Amino acid sequence: MTTAKQDYYEVLGVDRDATPEQVKKAFRKLAMKYHPDRNSSGDAGEQFKAVNEAYEVLADAERRAMYDRYGHARTESPFGGARGFEGFGFGGFGDIFDAFFGGANSQRGGPRRGADLRASVTLTFKEAAFGCEKTVEVASLEICEHCQGRRAEPGSEPERCTNCDGSGELRRVQQSVFGQFVNVSACDRCRGEGAIITTPCKACRGSGQVERTRKLQIKFPAGIDDGSQMRLSGEGEGGINGGPRGHLYVEVGVRRHKQFQRDGDDLIYNLELNIAQVALGDELEIPTLEGKQSVRIPGGTQSGQVFVLKNEGVPHLRSGGRGDLLAHVQVVTPKNLSEEQQALLAQLGESLGTPLSPDDKGLLNRIKDALG
Repeated sequence: MTTAKQDYYEVLGVDRDATPEQVKKAFRKLAMKYHPDRNSSGDAGEQFKAVNEAYEVLADAERRAMYDRYGHARTESPFGGARGFEGFGFGGFGDIFDAFFGGANSQRGGPRRGADLRASVTLTFKEAAFGCEKTVEVASLEICEHCQGRRAEPGSEPERCTNCDGSGELRRVQQSVFGQFVNVSACDRCRGEGAIITTPCKACRGSGQVERTRKLQIKFPAGIDDGSQMRLSGEGEGGINGGPRGHLYVEVGVRRHKQFQRDGDDLIYNLELNIAQVALGDELEIPTLEGKQSVRIPGGTQSGQVFVLKNEGVPHLRSGGRGDLLAHVQVVTPKNLSEEQQALLAQLGESLGTPLSPDDKGLLNRIKDALG
């Protein structure tokens, strides 16, 4: 027997219209409250896990929209668990502290995660509808192969900082009305590393990183829409001092189609018909994303009527099946009619009990005289 999951907004204690900043603030507070490193109660681990899961969904704009629409059943990892998508890990309390307070709890000179990168890709309408694979070039900072990220020229060794005696920090004792306290700050000479590089690497000029352009093959799932964002974990800049790579965020743009408009997974097509077609009926071909399909237009069709072509829309992003193609009828009023066409329409108007005005009757007689 499965237990129903608690609503993610209730887990974090925020309203459904909460801003990203409010969601983040609520998560930070609860994560620090329930983290097992700080809370020894029996259910702290489960509570922390639930908070993590709620934040993972509500912090991602796309997954939050899917949750608001479909609930828990549709909040699994985006794009079917494709490469690059991951959850918020159950790490140590230091990970939580670093994530929200800028790494103040991290060890100086220790491993640091590389920076996140962003890239933009524009797809055609059909590429977004049916999915595709694209080669994307990404410029990023990578570990210098010459010095292996040590920043010093191979064969040389950094010197111990004499300013902080190799500790990387300076301690200053100050007196106040509340007593004596110690102010600890990073050493301004070695920048908190405890050592000075006297012979910088010639290849990277002592930075430990060099800029390179990488080519990545990225798969875009069928049904992806304009404005979507994909996260590829570990495809950002290289880490510092052995730290993990950052993430790559790919923003997707989709070009407009000449004939279709997209409404969710449905396609809207403007079906223009003339008076004779809607009055008498017709059989014609309507374009789809994969060719043309024959459609019977019954006599007496009205402007604004919609013909539905099932499963001719866009594939659903996270499930099987497709949307529909909705052909909206628009009756086009003819322009620049010939005299014969005007006469025929005038006769039609009279037969329908809607004769033309006196001025237009004079026009009709002139047309009849011209036709003999």
